Amino acid sequence: MLIGPRGAGKSALAEQLGETRVRTGRTPVMVYGERTIEAPGAYLECPWMHCHLIAAAQDALCVIMIADAAGNRRKRTYPPGFAGVFGPPVIGVVTKYDLDPAAVSECEAELLQAGVPGPFYRVGRGETDAVEALRRAVAEIR
Repeated sequence: MLIGPRGAGKSALAEQLGETRVRTGRTPVMVYGERTIEAPGAYLECPWMHCHLIAAAQDALCVIMIADAAGNRRKRTYPPGFAGVFGPPVIGVVTKYDLDPAAVSECEAELLQAGVPGPFYRVGRGETDAVEALRRAVAEIR
């Protein structure tokens, strides 16, 4: 299951992880693919929608919490300890790290504060090594 703020690259990461659908634009509802569950960013941004994320995670092998290095860093995405509400293991990913390398440490600090254990996977445009490492991490959970 992929969760993260709007525009963080959830759909692109799903495709890199082997999801077959090709779609662009906003994700208005929870999307159940062959290999992934993609949650809309709005579900994360509205605290009263968090219960839907928690419920959907019950169908997931793991939860991938995404921090967007190129996004709005003035606003925190995840509440402190948020990763602790999920039953499945949680993996942290920093997307678009190549667009703003200075924001990576801030993104990783936010993931740590949210309760996501390291290591964190840094995924950028054309990045294949980190995606392969992420695939292996997910496969080890199985």
